[in-house]
Amino acid sequence: MKEMINLKIDDINVSVEAGTTILEAAKKANVRIPTLCYHPDLCIAGNCRICMVEVEGSLTLTAACAMPVSENMVIHTNSLKVRTARKHNIELLLSEHNSECTKCYKNGNCELQDLAAEYKITNETFIDLVPFHNYTIDHYSPAIIKDDSKCIRCQRCVRTCEELQSVSALGVAYKGEHMKISTFMEKSMFDVVCTNCGQCVNRCPVGALVEKNYIDQVWDAIYDPSKHVVLQTAPAVRIALGEDLGYDPGEIVTGKMVAAIKKLGIDSVLDTDFTADLTIMEEGTELLTRLKKALVDKDSSVALPMMTSCSPGWIKFIEHQFPQLLPNLSTCKSPQQMFGALAKTYYAQKRNIDPADIVSVSVMPCTAKKFEADRPEMRSSGYKDVDYVLTTRELAVMIKQAGIDFESLKEEKYDSIMGQSTGAAVIFGATGGVMEAALRTAYELVTGREVPFDGLNITPVRGMEGVKEASVKIEGTLPEWKFLEGAILNTAIAHGLVNAKKVMELVDSGKANYHFIEIMACPGGCLGGGGQPIPTNMEIRMKRNKAIYQEDAGMPIRKSHENPEIALIYKEFLEKPLGHTSHKLLHTTYIDRTK
Repeated sequence: MKEMINLKIDDINVSVEAGTTILEAAKKANVRIPTLCYHPDLCIAGNCRICMVEVEGSLTLTAACAMPVSENMVIHTNSLKVRTARKHNIELLLSEHNSECTKCYKNGNCELQDLAAEYKITNETFIDLVPFHNYTIDHYSPAIIKDDSKCIRCQRCVRTCEELQSVSALGVAYKGEHMKISTFMEKSMFDVVCTNCGQCVNRCPVGALVEKNYIDQVWDAIYDPSKHVVLQTAPAVRIALGEDLGYDPGEIVTGKMVAAIKKLGIDSVLDTDFTADLTIMEEGTELLTRLKKALVDKDSSVALPMMTSCSPGWIKFIEHQFPQLLPNLSTCKSPQQMFGALAKTYYAQKRNIDPADIVSVSVMPCTAKKFEADRPEMRSSGYKDVDYVLTTRELAVMIKQAGIDFESLKEEKYDSIMGQSTGAAVIFGATGGVMEAALRTAYELVTGREVPFDGLNITPVRGMEGVKEASVKIEGTLPEWKFLEGAILNTAIAHGLVNAKKVMELVDSGKANYHFIEIMACPGGCLGGGGQPIPTNMEIRMKRNKAIYQEDAGMPIRKSHENPEIALIYKEFLEKPLGHTSHKLLHTTYIDRTK
């Protein structure tokens, strides 16, 4: 039986579990206490001092996010002392903050801006007390911009990078008025260990960390009559885009999204899910090939367990921290990059368009995709495979700029040629989705029967646990896979790089007995990506996750190998999985970044 604590907040009697903070207790009483440094995904910090409250019997104000409740505590959240202190603290933050709000990318979605408006900050009480600082703005990365002039030093980004991602690309440097959020070794944030995952962007309450946007470049391509613009949308975009356009989290807006993109003037709107299905064909074949070499040919050089390669933040993480395990990575490109390579080869041929005139655009839930598109390996088409990457947020901005009434749009379907997909591809957007899609296909290729779970729903790989494990016994194989008869395929799934690190340490130490591992850099998988609508927290991730599986359940085809367009592209262009053309266009290499 958990101990319950009774207290009073603004004359409201509240009973909460012992260990609950004042901030959490106030939420239960439907009392809002503002804060800037607090985030439900992160540990308590108490840095911003905006959440100050008055506790009877205490001579000083108390940070509500950091103070646990006690029996018979009496709290005032809206006294004159509290409101005055909050207002002064907001003014102090503004005195060091570059307040050119109308020119800021976060204008309209800035927590400091909201508080300044709420408390009607109209003067500059402390501005004369603050010395001028020579701030730096880091534009080096193709994915993220870091602007020190807007930083309020709440340290959400630091805690995110350390706690959620185990990257530690960001840290606190210096003291007093010289204190700043610095980068590892004082080099560019993006030149050393940063994975470009964008989780820091998703949690920054101001405009100090934002994605590098390519909205103007995409508009220029649309307006250029000599260019043919092809746009692909990732599976996690359709279940989150609505949040920036007036819908509740988790509402599926696929048809309206396609209609809106067509209204922007895009020449062809296609689906990244098509190449997600293609990834399963290539990756599944690669896994079975590795198992055959290891078990039949007794080839000790085969790297097992094999690991997925869809998440570019995860790829850069392993390149920095576990380069000795790079041979274990699948050589498959991500679905985004497979699509880009095919857009300027197969699609160009089918449409009789010079690939030099094609502008390939992707809309992703991820900022690391911007970095991935710029990797020198991603030019197998003879051109840059993906020219511009937009986040979900950037697409929402373009829809608003175009004056489109999103809610009134009639739903439309993706265009043909690389526009058809399956439910297996949709679930790529959730943690465990790639594993589930791969098992649906691999098991059937080996046995000729559907995977033995409830209606293709492989529930052991689903859910928000940081690390999940699942085993599948292979029974009744087809003749060519007889060597797998009775074998138990052990899998692991991890999301968030802090969990990826735990799994990699097990593999590196030889303690892991896995054959196949799925890693996603972001919490919840792509649906929790750094380019998704803000805010993103556990409650919102769960709603998006539910929508992903709802979309899968409603698809007419739910297995990648049954996608007729996939069969057609192999017949007309790619020959077969792991064939010469498919290997050239759809596979890649990696870099040891410890050198």
